[in-house]
Amino acid sequence: MGDRRVYHSVTLDRDRCMGCTNCIKRCPTEAIRVREGKALIISERCIDCGECIRLCPHHAKKAVYDRKSDFDGKFQYTVALPAPSLYGQFNNLDDVDYVLTGLKHIGFDDVFEVATAAEIVSDYTRRILAGKTALEVKRPMISTACPAVVRLIQVKFPDLLPNLLPVLTPAELAGKLAKREAAKKTGLSPSEIGTFFISPCPAKVTSARTPIGMHESYIDGVLSMSSVYKKLVSAMNKITEPEPLSHSGIVGISWASSGGEAAALLRDKYLAADGIENVKKVLEELEDDRLPECEFVELNACISGCVGGALAFETPFIAKTRLQILRRCLPVSRNAYNAEELREEELHWEKGPAFNPALLLDDDFGSALHKRRQIDEIEAQLPGLDCGSCGAPSCRALAEDIVRGSAKETDCIFILRRKVFGMYQELSNFDNYGPRDKE
Repeated sequence: MGDRRVYHSVTLDRDRCMGCTNCIKRCPTEAIRVREGKALIISERCIDCGECIRLCPHHAKKAVYDRKSDFDGKFQYTVALPAPSLYGQFNNLDDVDYVLTGLKHIGFDDVFEVATAAEIVSDYTRRILAGKTALEVKRPMISTACPAVVRLIQVKFPDLLPNLLPVLTPAELAGKLAKREAAKKTGLSPSEIGTFFISPCPAKVTSARTPIGMHESYIDGVLSMSSVYKKLVSAMNKITEPEPLSHSGIVGISWASSGGEAAALLRDKYLAADGIENVKKVLEELEDDRLPECEFVELNACISGCVGGALAFETPFIAKTRLQILRRCLPVSRNAYNAEELREEELHWEKGPAFNPALLLDDDFGSALHKRRQIDEIEAQLPGLDCGSCGAPSCRALAEDIVRGSAKETDCIFILRRKVFGMYQELSNFDNYGPRDKE
């Protein structure tokens, strides 16, 4: 599965990169620079949100993900874990069982819906809000379903770490329950059972490799939704009578789009926001304690929620509409937390996410304060246009890079032009033999 300490799904194809500055402007953690005509991703700052993948006109940013063939012979039994957003990729879908049966036809031995696990998480979160569990979480609680949001909080909003809901994501819970059910059904050990999450976004690929709140992931491989789509459509078209495999309802499938998780709590005091820029604004409000009336906050890095992920096949607005139509035929919910089947502690994180010091100027407070003053002084000399021509997303980011030693003042084209013009004026006062006589 690679090095868990440094793994990132989002990668750069330098051959495709044209050195444009489209990506640096929208990165929420300012993790991208353009140096020597090519983009550079600062690994420790990257949260794998996939925003740069969507924006790059040259397709130089891409997501790395697994292929099922990579695991041939490794597992005796394989289980597909379809995200709820997968159902929104298909036109005229009125029965989820066609998708689930199709997954078995393309090579999986069984399926376990992530929507099923989502309903269990929703029910358990309602219990937390009602004070019926051992967990006590600072309010407003922040959903941890979107790993890009959690990593953003780790990097830029560490004061909000106590507000994070310390519960397994539906994908991880689905992996855990799928292995358990398959082991009972087959008699195999969990290590012989492979679970494969079909993901709409690169952040969830990264999360399976470097899990949040856990030491090891229950997901063995992550497949791209768009890479599975065509093969799955072909298999679905050949199905005349699907198997009755679905065990989820409106609540679970609603997690696919923004607001679905929060609405499933059946409470009024919640806030739901999507799109990384909107997420940042809400986190700033929370950090300043401006939303005391909220009990729960659902944040999704992608526009419209998971249906807007960079690895999805369909556009988010079309997928969202399709899900709204599909939900009309479903029961409200088919699953709830059952203490006899799942102990409370099995739903809890094993460890809390730590602050990521990627943006710290220095470990020593005095040195950090001195560097901040230097940044302020340098920024004051810059034009303040935030044009991106220097390869940094803003003038302040360039000032910080200069202080860190990774850039110089003349990277700013306006500073460079000013210096070149000054040199020209000096040279113009000399002829071939020395200074010109002043008239």
